Amino acid sequence: MRVVITGATGNVGTALVERLIPDVQVSSIMALARRRPDQPVVNSKVTWAEVDVASDDLRPGFAGADAVVHLAWLFQPTHRPVVTWEANAVGSARVFAAAADTGIGTVVHASSVGAYSPGPDRAVDESWPTHSTPTAAYGREKAYVERLLDAFEARHRGVRVVRLRPGFIFQRPAASEQRRIFAGPFLPSWLVGPGRLPFLPLPPGLRFQVVHADDVADAYARALTRDVRGAFNVAADPVIDADVLGDVLATRAVRAPRAVVRGATALAWRAHLAPADPALLDLVLSLPLLDTTRARDELGWTPRHSAVDALRELIEGIAHGAGGSTPPLAPDSPGQRAHEVAGGVGERP
Repeated sequence: MRVVITGATGNVGTALVERLIPDVQVSSIMALARRRPDQPVVNSKVTWAEVDVASDDLRPGFAGADAVVHLAWLFQPTHRPVVTWEANAVGSARVFAAAADTGIGTVVHASSVGAYSPGPDRAVDESWPTHSTPTAAYGREKAYVERLLDAFEARHRGVRVVRLRPGFIFQRPAASEQRRIFAGPFLPSWLVGPGRLPFLPLPPGLRFQVVHADDVADAYARALTRDVRGAFNVAADPVIDADVLGDVLATRAVRAPRAVVRGATALAWRAHLAPADPALLDLVLSLPLLDTTRARDELGWTPRHSAVDALRELIEGIAHGAGGSTPPLAPDSPGQRAHEVAGGVGERP
């Protein structure tokens, strides 16, 4: 199988490239990204190319491939939603069109728990509606791409379409990237280390699911090589809540009124002190829990890392300024921080 991966330098993309290299069912990997790594993975299976899904001609990179895994996604800048819409909504439409034009037989798409509509007090399976919380750009775009895929499947019934809907995806090499994306340059990395916060204020009802990037990559690999279709929820146990967060950070979790937390988030975002906007907080607080039965039964998928393991990797990675070898995962440096502050909390032109 000849596989194309968009967003191959990101959190999941790097893990997936590593996962597919030893897979005997995969003969070649075309790794696409906006910026080529300075030190790319060197393997006879892997070819790297610089491609922007929002503007470049994708067909040369897709030509001759059997499958495409679409991972490319832009989280920032939240203050310029047209930029993320072009990259994520328009870019995804261009990926699917190029797949159809080049005769690719399998499309595997990175959806998200964030695509789901607010859920009940129970875990939901893949039939739960995917209309998200439309006030949040991330959820709005994930839900829109779900509709794009609905239309794509209706027009191209011969193409096998798979959607993975994972929870929060963590690994140590992505720690600096995720601090930049969600917390911004003004959060002191050392403060995130266990035992360094005197207390942790959290809104009531906060709980979410986590999965390690290596385990998500394994789920993508299985979706590629097994004759499956449709959506798969992907998450590890246990559910992360205030008590678990307090234990991992070795501090006391205290309840803070949701309105206070949201108001503080809004002030920080409007002042360009933090990149995460209040609508993203609303989305996180409304997320349903995921029932992963289908992934376990039909993909034969079982996570090797617990959710706490993955969360600890993120926390310890942030505290130590850990990063990876690709441009999106690059570790923090004083120069990078100065650039982020000058440019408006990590926003890219």
